[in-house]
Amino acid sequence: MRWEDTICAIVTPLGIGGLAVVRLSGPDTFPIADRCFRGKIPLQEAPSHTIHYGRFLRGEEVIDAVTASVFRAPRSYTGEDTVEFGCHGGMVVAELIVETLVEAGARRAEAGEFTKRAFLNGKLNLMQVEAIADLIYATSVPGARFAARQLVGGLTKQLSELRQQLIETAALLELELDFAEEEVEFVSRSELLRRLEEAARWCEQLADSYRAAEILRSGFFVGCVGYPNAGKSSLFNALLRRQRAIVSPIPGTTRDYLEESFFAQGIPIRLVDTAGLRETDDVLELEGIRLAEQVIRQCNVILVINDVTEGIEHSEALLRRLQQHFPEATYAYVQNKIDLLGDGGVPTSNGVDALGVPVFWISALRGDGVEGLRNWLGEQARRSSELGVDALINARQASLLREAARALTASQHALRSGLSGEFVAADLRQAVERLSELTGETWREEVLNTIFARFCIGK
Repeated sequence: MRWEDTICAIVTPLGIGGLAVVRLSGPDTFPIADRCFRGKIPLQEAPSHTIHYGRFLRGEEVIDAVTASVFRAPRSYTGEDTVEFGCHGGMVVAELIVETLVEAGARRAEAGEFTKRAFLNGKLNLMQVEAIADLIYATSVPGARFAARQLVGGLTKQLSELRQQLIETAALLELELDFAEEEVEFVSRSELLRRLEEAARWCEQLADSYRAAEILRSGFFVGCVGYPNAGKSSLFNALLRRQRAIVSPIPGTTRDYLEESFFAQGIPIRLVDTAGLRETDDVLELEGIRLAEQVIRQCNVILVINDVTEGIEHSEALLRRLQQHFPEATYAYVQNKIDLLGDGGVPTSNGVDALGVPVFWISALRGDGVEGLRNWLGEQARRSSELGVDALINARQASLLREAARALTASQHALRSGLSGEFVAADLRQAVERLSELTGETWREEVLNTIFARFCIGK
């Protein structure tokens, strides 16, 4: 695909640093570059994949001494002629280079536009494009590892093979219609049924890994929930190992929610301190409680903190109510303020309640038992992020995989019902369409716009 314009942008993070890189890509890359760069030879004459040293000029003024890396189409990131200028870092030089390139005939790139051109030029498929975004915004080592694996195309290869098999099978089933009178069967029905069951199961399992992938992508959300003055903010600070939330004996101190992160077993734990849940007429506190309920909805683990001085069963009703409203979360019942109990009032070890919810006995103020709770959260995060993850499946991909699985299941029903091959083939074609949307063999403009909205300018 050919564009009329040539784009440029800073492709390294802004700020003080040793080096910065400005990328120029498009049909007029070399004429524009040669208006600004002076080296031993014009870049128009330079071979692909070579680096040249020279001066970058704005008129007769020297902006910087730079390197110019030359990539000729189609052997570049975008598939177009590309030059990348390496200059000194800082807040000024790279921006001056971009301004000069714009004056020379380029325009500023939009967010993700280099990668969008790479996709439309066939250099990347859509899953690889999404893997690039995941790699850039990775918050954990496992997340970066899975994104890198997806970028090099391992999952794409499996999807492409499955898609091709379904296309060939559908074609054979449709070909049987030409020999209906002879009752020729090109595809063994029992073997076909087995393959379709395997394919549907694989698509479902991959889609089910979405929740685990989201943990690697965004972090493991843990909510601190409880009645006012139960010690949520004290526990929040203790788990973070620093003072972050304001702690006060006055109920209702936390009006909004606080969010901070710490790492456990290589996974970011996103800890949220919510407003105390209670009946109140205070407008600000009511808004904090509404926000708390929105936050709780996305938590992987909910810690229900109980003030043991009010009785060990004081917060059980809250725990059960939360379990009913948010059944997908994992729960722990945290008995706080054990420092205020006598020596005989504290169990010697943690345990589980009658419904299997882990119970932790702690003193957020003194630190008793907090490390054990912290380790448990790390273990929960690690186990949750390992559930069937073979790639960083996102919401779009999970939805398409489930649609493909439903189409494959429908094809199995058609087979078992003894319907003719054309009905089975129609379901297979539908599954193929969903897989094609996954990898980008077919795409819609609004889907591309949504995907590239995640990208930064320069990528």
